[in-house]
Amino acid sequence: MFDGLKDKLSGFREDVEESTEAEEESAPDDESAAESDATDASADNVGDEDDVAAVETDADETADGDSSSSDDEPSTFQRAKAFATGRIIIEEEDLEEPLWNLEMALLESDVEMSVAEQILDSVRESMLGESRKQVETTGELVESALHDALLDVIAVGQFDFEQRIAEADKPVTIVFTGVNGVGKTTSIAKLSEWLADRGYSSVLANGDTYRAGANEQIQEHADRLGRDLISHDQGGDPAAVIYDGVEYAEANDIDVVLGDTAGRLHTSDDLMAQLEKIDRVVDPDMTLFVDEAVAGQDAVNRAKEFNDAAAIDGAILTKADADSSGGAAISVAYVTGKPILFLGTGQGYDDITRFDPEDLVESLLDGE
Repeated sequence: MFDGLKDKLSGFREDVEESTEAEEESAPDDESAAESDATDASADNVGDEDDVAAVETDADETADGDSSSSDDEPSTFQRAKAFATGRIIIEEEDLEEPLWNLEMALLESDVEMSVAEQILDSVRESMLGESRKQVETTGELVESALHDALLDVIAVGQFDFEQRIAEADKPVTIVFTGVNGVGKTTSIAKLSEWLADRGYSSVLANGDTYRAGANEQIQEHADRLGRDLISHDQGGDPAAVIYDGVEYAEANDIDVVLGDTAGRLHTSDDLMAQLEKIDRVVDPDMTLFVDEAVAGQDAVNRAKEFNDAAAIDGAILTKADADSSGGAAISVAYVTGKPILFLGTGQGYDDITRFDPEDLVESLLDGE
């Protein structure tokens, strides 16, 4: 999963390592002279422990990026002293080409532009002026910077879904939205099974009252899972169907109502008005947006548009197992401010997993 993006992030790490290694192997003459000056200064003070400590302390502070300098860029003498004390300072020129390559890699992986820029800014801020001991690897610094930058954009808005279900008054009502054909109905069935595995009962309510065959499709899932289904005739009021589902759950001590809705575009005024009516009549506890991870930038744009038109609480990305780019997984939470909660990873009812930002970042940076 997301192997393409994983390879591109590994390429950035290699680019930075090559860039800093090249600088290390070709130290300028003036740096060598400055290094010699620093060494001579230490030698001249042999026997005077206070002076030696002062020289070493000054070199260490400079190597660590002394913030008192008026220049953002380390001076030649500062770089030489860092080198003399066994350190290398990462400079703008070391990052310029690797960051450009990283930006292209992220955009090619369907990461949204503002998200890519945020990642680049965070990596640059974290690494520029950073020093490392020569016995350590630049790759470790790169991996740490990428880890923090990716986690910052992926983990936006995260909350504990199961805890929210546990603490909420029952029944909990969850409404699913999105465009046609992205797997809303199947995701409802998967989530019903996920809840059952954790001891929660659920009822399905078919608010997709306009699509021919919608009742039959969700009924087949309900039959396979042994769940009850609340539905009306085709053309009925979606809000009324889901409201009936809530009443049924209350009467039968069912924990969760899972309400399907018709697939729609955010530009479909009539269908968006339906969502507004469902919100007024049912007042759902959560509205989840569903789209395909393989849709990449389109999924990111639709998530933003749906959230703008009718606020969502989180997202489910289907077909995540078939997505090599990872752009939607990286971008959706950042552009909406709402978390990705689940990933669909196959055709079976058990093929749904809680989205864990930390696990995803570790997987992307695994290098295996």
